[in-house]
Amino acid sequence: MNKSLSSTFTLALLTCLSLAGCAIEPRISYQRDVHPIFKEKCTGCHTPPYGEGYRQTGLDMGSYETLVQGSIYGPVIVPGNSRNSALNILVEGRAGDLARALEIKHKPMTDHEIEVLRLWVEQGAHNN
Repeated sequence: MNKSLSSTFTLALLTCLSLAGCAIEPRISYQRDVHPIFKEKCTGCHTPPYGEGYRQTGLDMGSYETLVQGSIYGPVIVPGNSRNSALNILVEGRAGDLARALEIKHKPMTDHEIEVLRLWVEQGAHNN
């Protein structure tokens, strides 16, 4: 296939997907997209040894390596499955009273931040 025909085919395919309502999800990076959210919203409490969230749960969100170790209650991320990841359940407000208590005590995440975390977990929660 020559270059012009290949480019035309690619453009036509993208146009069809767009018109059909198929959105192309952006590739989420832990370092670029996720870690800054955690740094702003989570590590103040989830950092050893004195963070309240760390003391209560054992969850250290200071690095990718410590995050994937989970908490004293088990894993907080199920790569590829945001519906069952404790992280997503909590930040999306699906954790009932616990989610409401956190919203009262801390500034909730924006819809954009929640979506970034959802996509990151759905894409495999890689350290990229």
